[in-house]
Amino acid sequence: METNSPARRPFEHPFYLGTTVIFLALVFWTFARTFYLKLLFGTPSLPLLLHIHAVAMTGWVVLLVVQTSLIATRHVQWHRRVGVFGAAWAGLVVILGSATTLHAAAREVQAHSARAGGQVFIMTLDLLQMALFAAYVAAAILLRHRPDYHKRFMLLTIGCMLPDALARLPVSFMTNGLILLGLDGFVISCILIDSVRYRRLHPVLGWGGLVFMVTFHVALVTASRPTWITFVSRLLS
Repeated sequence: METNSPARRPFEHPFYLGTTVIFLALVFWTFARTFYLKLLFGTPSLPLLLHIHAVAMTGWVVLLVVQTSLIATRHVQWHRRVGVFGAAWAGLVVILGSATTLHAAAREVQAHSARAGGQVFIMTLDLLQMALFAAYVAAAILLRHRPDYHKRFMLLTIGCMLPDALARLPVSFMTNGLILLGLDGFVISCILIDSVRYRRLHPVLGWGGLVFMVTFHVALVTASRPTWITFVSRLLS
């Protein structure tokens, strides 16, 4: 089992806290125009469901920062108390995330919109993200008494939300391939940093990271196939 010696703490606290803070900053930056600062940019108003969905997602990212901050400052008991609330909030994230993407896809399909195929593609990947997110959070909760497992599962939940932020980077050259490359880069970076520091590959990052990358690679190919889009469109129509 991984040790919690003082030599380890100076590394792991800044790493986990820094990762969550950077992710929070990325989320704010990429969604500023369409949500956080939309009044300044004058972007179109959003449906109520999207507002609720955005609040839920934002709340989860903020919770990640709060929880890692509590561990970094050694407020373990508070971390556990907030964790009970966090577990319920994670369920809300999955429900709202799934409902929002299903509603958007069904709306486009039933309207026979030109964007229907693209929305079905997005819905497929979004539901995959929610499934992986739910699985990693559930594993982290079940293994909450194993900190070395718990914190790494929570780290992988960031990857589950990363595609939405990467897709909204204010650049003109962003493609699905580059988003996939960004996801691979995040997981591989976590594996390398963690493995070099602890001189071994932790099973959570090894198996969990492998499942994450393989699943997204397979889904990206499958979700774009006309046969899949036609099949899902029939289910939604």
